[in-house]
Amino acid sequence: MEQPSQPTIARIWRGRVRRDRADEYEAYNYEVGIKPLIEKALGVQTFREDREEESEFMTISYWESVDAMARFTGADPTDIHHLDRDPEFLIELPKAVQVLRLLTAHGRGGFKE
Repeated sequence: MEQPSQPTIARIWRGRVRRDRADEYEAYNYEVGIKPLIEKALGVQTFREDREEESEFMTISYWESVDAMARFTGADPTDIHHLDRDPEFLIELPKAVQVLRLLTAHGRGGFKE
């Protein structure tokens, strides 16, 4: 039986929206951005921090390799692929994503080492 792939790469995207549009963006981002990502990545986590004037969203997706990430993005995995309505919602369009090597995960429910 084939072992499931383990993540070795985390891709981190961040974006900020006005606080009064955060709920609307959260729903839109999930439907248009996160759902397709869930189908391709080994795992996806989404975060939201509400501040007085703005909300920051962060998406972390986990990949078996940089090549696997590149197959999803269709090019350089560090390139930003904005959703169609991102210019309407985001305070500024992010210029880059962060790509990190996953060294270890600890605790219950974490990835295997």
